[in-house]
Amino acid sequence: MSLSHLSFYTMFTLSALGLAFHRTHLISALLCLESMMLSLYIALSLWPVENQTTSPTLMPILMLAFSACEAGTGLAMLVASTRTHGSDHLHNLNLLQC
Repeated sequence: MSLSHLSFYTMFTLSALGLAFHRTHLISALLCLESMMLSLYIALSLWPVENQTTSPTLMPILMLAFSACEAGTGLAMLVASTRTHGSDHLHNLNLLQC
């Protein structure tokens, strides 16, 4: 396993662990999701270079577009929940109370 593979795996794993264990604020969950998407984007961008293919693939661009959509949707949810509940704490966002 190369050093780049190890760094991608650890970046994705640490982001997933951060998402699983640090669920106090919505903004921290969104940052963990964005770091997961960033690690996937870097891995997909370097994959054709490692396989020595000359044709660039479209997957990194699609991943970047979906990541931007996910970030916009997450920030809209953050603003809406802050306006309605007064804070971005995730324990305030209980779907059973709605």
